[in-house]
Amino acid sequence: MAGQEAKPTVVVLGASGLLGTAVARELATRPVRLRLVGRRAPRVPRAGVADVETHRADLTTAGAVAEAVEGADAVIHLAAYMTGPNAWRVAGTDSAAERVNVGTMRALVAAVRAQRRRHAPAVLFSGAMSQCGASAVGRITSDLPDRPLTGYDQQKADAERTLREATREGLTRGATLRLATLYGQGTDPTDLDRGVVAVMARRAFAGQPLTMWDDGTAKRDLLCVDDAARAFGAALDAVDALAGRHWLVGTGQGTSICELFSEVSRSVAACTGGAAVPVVSVPPAAHALPTDRLDLVVDPSAFQSATGWRARVPLAEGVRRACAAVAGEPGVADRARADRL
Repeated sequence: MAGQEAKPTVVVLGASGLLGTAVARELATRPVRLRLVGRRAPRVPRAGVADVETHRADLTTAGAVAEAVEGADAVIHLAAYMTGPNAWRVAGTDSAAERVNVGTMRALVAAVRAQRRRHAPAVLFSGAMSQCGASAVGRITSDLPDRPLTGYDQQKADAERTLREATREGLTRGATLRLATLYGQGTDPTDLDRGVVAVMARRAFAGQPLTMWDDGTAKRDLLCVDDAARAFGAALDAVDALAGRHWLVGTGQGTSICELFSEVSRSVAACTGGAAVPVVSVPPAAHALPTDRLDLVVDPSAFQSATGWRARVPLAEGVRRACAAVAGEPGVADRARADRL
């Protein structure tokens, strides 16, 4: 029992989502007490050495965050407002979004303050590369000023500032990982994945054209969620060197939307044995944002130097695996075969 009590407690907030599930799987390989907290029931990693406990909680409920982080040596805050396919796009006009995206961090800091910790806990926050907004010209570097263009990015910036101030005060040892655009490769259940690669793969399996806004030349840095999970593990190991600022995490490689959708189309065709669905240009949707037209590609060199982390999954390989995983969803392959008959 004494050895069990000596294990550090690591809490993952937002553990039931795609990134949270991947981070939980990564941390389960460590000799820690792993507390997974999610709006839905978090999945327990299949293998590992960690002592794992799971909790369902609405973190906007009074006292829920304080209960979740009680006694934590480290907190990985991944909770975000994701109740629908376009939820993050309406964050600026939805009060519920601010309660999650900003309120959870404020509640976390208030809980740490009230619990009068002897040692400041490590806190890692999941930010977004798009937070720099209007400053995103060319490759995004960590010294660019933040000029958020969307409500979602402003909320991420507000939460990040709250953590930075708490670290400056000595309450936390906090850092933000501003992540590139995430996609899954089927390592975890695909029903968690609502990212652009999975969405377009499902369209392609249904025989529908892949629609890109305008000419599809806007570039994105596309990061496999498994690499992102490893980044949080690396950041946890180097938190004292990272504390007090934000860090850009991505591959450093830009891929145009047109190139990405074409890769998805080819990968699905390889799965079905049929013709590749076309990639077509359409006018931007009503919920399009200014950042959709920007090139968002990060320079991850500072984070790499500080932690030794590198992205490992090549995009073409990751997309191929993602499409193969989507093909395994109930009914997807059957529908694709029926469409070819």
